[in-house]
Amino acid sequence: MSVIETDQWLLNDYEDPLKLCERIEDYFSGASASEIYQHLAINGMYRRPSKHGEEIVQGLQDKRFWDIIKWEERKLQKKWNGPDIPILILPSDTTNRTMNAEYNGKSGLAFNDKLFLFLSEDNSVKEIQALFTHEYNHVCRLSVYSKPEEDYVLLDTIILEGLAENAVRERLGEDYTANWTSYYTEDEAEKIWKQIIYPHKDLPKNHRKHPELLYGLKFQPRMAGYCVGYHLVNKYLTKTELRCKDLLGKSSEEIAQIANE
Repeated sequence: MSVIETDQWLLNDYEDPLKLCERIEDYFSGASASEIYQHLAINGMYRRPSKHGEEIVQGLQDKRFWDIIKWEERKLQKKWNGPDIPILILPSDTTNRTMNAEYNGKSGLAFNDKLFLFLSEDNSVKEIQALFTHEYNHVCRLSVYSKPEEDYVLLDTIILEGLAENAVRERLGEDYTANWTSYYTEDEAEKIWKQIIYPHKDLPKNHRKHPELLYGLKFQPRMAGYCVGYHLVNKYLTKTELRCKDLLGKSSEEIAQIANE
């Protein structure tokens, strides 16, 4: 199925996101267009349709983002023996200050059976490659790892994120990893792991402190869980001399244990 021609959808329905999301209902079991729109908007999809919607879509087309992702998907599917899933590209919320600061106005949302990319025409090809590498690694991990996503705890989430960004480093180099990978030194990341993340490593996904620790909210260290996950996976890869592909099915507990031996 691969890359869906959402640019054609957008040319017709950009100014009516709910109508646009009606086209997406088939990819979600039992969810309404309104529920889908709210979920996508929270994760980076544009919220306020611009009067210049056609120009925005044309800008994304001119950058050939749909063609780039088709090419990237073929390469990574072969490299990681990944699943063939629908990939939907939509404009990002350029008014989102956090997304602009942390991710330069781009975002993604991965499931085990589909993938959304929220892009801005200001994004470079390398940025798009890095984002897709990160998000498609999530898809592969979610597809291969035996633990159901609904049963994930904090440790599973930080390893998921750490593995994905190490895949970016492995494939494109450190220059194209997310800004948050360099927020802390190894010693600082180790301290955050031992004092903050480890005592709460078994928190379920629906616990209120889960996002606080993952993103560093409410006085927690900025992007704490993400940074610790990157640190743990990097240590594991260094110790074992394995590649990110080799970790897709390994348990989070094993990765954390060996990283800290």
